[in-house]
Amino acid sequence: MAAFSPQGLAFNRTRQTCLATALAVADTHWTRFRGLLGLGASDFGKGCGLWIVPCRGVHTLGMGFPIDVVYLDRALTVVRIQHELLPWRFAPVTMQAASVLELPCCVAVETGTVVGDKIEIKLNPDPSGVYPESLP
Repeated sequence: MAAFSPQGLAFNRTRQTCLATALAVADTHWTRFRGLLGLGASDFGKGCGLWIVPCRGVHTLGMGFPIDVVYLDRALTVVRIQHELLPWRFAPVTMQAASVLELPCCVAVETGTVVGDKIEIKLNPDPSGVYPESLP
């Protein structure tokens, strides 16, 4: 599981619910290319998430489990959701998106996340696990 290294959390501010408490960030060419490849469904369970920055669309080629894909604009507002994207599929490219949150299957429905919701991403610069009080 070396490819998945949690660095923060994702919170749906509109619904007051947590989307991911173990959020990894893919913000380099290599980490965006790698994504969730090599992980099994048990490695990417409840509480996990991958924030891909920048990103307008994803695929699940080579993956063995479905995911939810939440497209976010620059203000971290949900602009599209692809529920239960099956393995070996392409999600639509969404030009309004600046980044994408990949979540375990059904998390978007379970949390009531819909288009228009405001998402808060908190990254943890401190390895002790203490999160900052607010976003920069």
